[in-house]
Amino acid sequence: MAQRTGRSSGSEWKRQRQRMASWEAAERKRQAKERARQAHQDYLAEQQERASGRTREAAERLAELTGILHAALDARAAPLDLTAGKATPALPVLDLGRDASPSPAPNWADYEPREPGAIGRMLGRNKRFDELTARQRQRFDRDLVRHQQAEQARQQRVAAAQAQHNELVAAAVRAATEHNAAIDRRRERVLAGERIATSDYFQQVIDSVRLPAGCPTARRAGYVPESTMLVIEWDLPGFDVVPTDKEFRYVKTRDTVEVSRGRSITERRQAYRDLIAQIALVALYVVFRSDPADLVHTVVVNGVVDGIDSATGQPNRTCRITLRATRKHFEEVNLRKVKPVDCAQIHFAAQISGHPDDVQPVTPIVDFGMADPRIVESADVISELDRHPNLVDLTAEEFEHFIQNLFARMGFETYKLPNSGDGGVDVLAYDHDPVRGAKYVIQAKKYTHKVQPSAVRELHGTVQHEGANKGILVTTHGFTSGCYEWSNGKPLQLYDGTHLIALCRQYGIEARIVLPLKSAE
Repeated sequence: MAQRTGRSSGSEWKRQRQRMASWEAAERKRQAKERARQAHQDYLAEQQERASGRTREAAERLAELTGILHAALDARAAPLDLTAGKATPALPVLDLGRDASPSPAPNWADYEPREPGAIGRMLGRNKRFDELTARQRQRFDRDLVRHQQAEQARQQRVAAAQAQHNELVAAAVRAATEHNAAIDRRRERVLAGERIATSDYFQQVIDSVRLPAGCPTARRAGYVPESTMLVIEWDLPGFDVVPTDKEFRYVKTRDTVEVSRGRSITERRQAYRDLIAQIALVALYVVFRSDPADLVHTVVVNGVVDGIDSATGQPNRTCRITLRATRKHFEEVNLRKVKPVDCAQIHFAAQISGHPDDVQPVTPIVDFGMADPRIVESADVISELDRHPNLVDLTAEEFEHFIQNLFARMGFETYKLPNSGDGGVDVLAYDHDPVRGAKYVIQAKKYTHKVQPSAVRELHGTVQHEGANKGILVTTHGFTSGCYEWSNGKPLQLYDGTHLIALCRQYGIEARIVLPLKSAE
């Protein structure tokens, strides 16, 4: 009976072990399935987050592109330090090494032999002492001469090293002085409103503006002192800078993250127009806020894009936005609260491309080539030694004939009206192009002072009276900011002396403008 009970207990224990093994196997399978399910859920969540992340990135990118103005305002533009970069001479250290201190001279006490004592004298050692003393004296004298020679050589080396060091110090001081003097001269030229120096100053100002990735960094600034005007050509990003994708989703059936909603062409156009309007307003902001001495009264901004002409496949450069702003108009604006496109178009009368995706260009208010300081300077506008005819030396009627000839050279059909009864018209010009054909009223002002707004108002009245498409006022000097202020948004074009010389140069006419004296403004 006991044996049967033992066999029964062993079988039961075996069955329990089998049931335990079976349960453990089932548990492992269940856990593996649970892990697989959790891994799948984690993967789905990861893909969903990936889709959400790409949606956020698209929104953040658009916000970055359309937040340029506020980023510039937060950076707080201010005049550049015109003394920055001044150098303190780096004076070399005189290192004499071992020659810095003289070596000690021989001391007789170190050579003198000890005198013999009483016993030594009794033993007759005085004679040996006298001989040793004589030898030591010779040795001492020889070492003393050598020391004096070595000291003389050391002093000569020290003098040579000091002379060389003085030359190096003088050279370092001279270099720093010349460097600092150049900075002072540049500062003086900027504050005096010299063309090249002031253009370079504002070039540094606009180059300091940082835009989001994908925006070009090329910009150019040209200062026109006759009209205290700065013309800026700013390279804009192309239309494709605006992200086309708006929302993303994860599609389980294809196991991929895909675009679920894109931006409409209307939305992209609005975003792009907002972007380029903000860039133009940023240009105005940094120039007017960085002006160190009331040098600029008017700013013209031309935003341009490099691209490919779809019809010819050739590179082209088109203007997408152009505006002109006076300091007075700028000060009336709170840039923190404006709608950029409304501010640019309504307040500053900007022209903005209506269909930037179709490369619909606008005509610059002032072409940068007419203000490029290097082109103007190379034309020798103000050189007293220039042999080109000085337009200021012409009579008023001769100047009107000159302007007529210039516009004829430009391809217009021109008529010079008699001086009496011309109704404020000096030259009538016609463009017979079948697309852009128009009638122009031209007034020529040979002035040695700035043109006042009254002349611009009179020209506008004449344009309306003549039924012309546009009025052009050309002068040998410049315009007050009030002239630009009043002409904004009207069919008027103002050419100051700098622009006139640039036109002459462009069409191969030799001319210069040399004013007899700087006129009182």
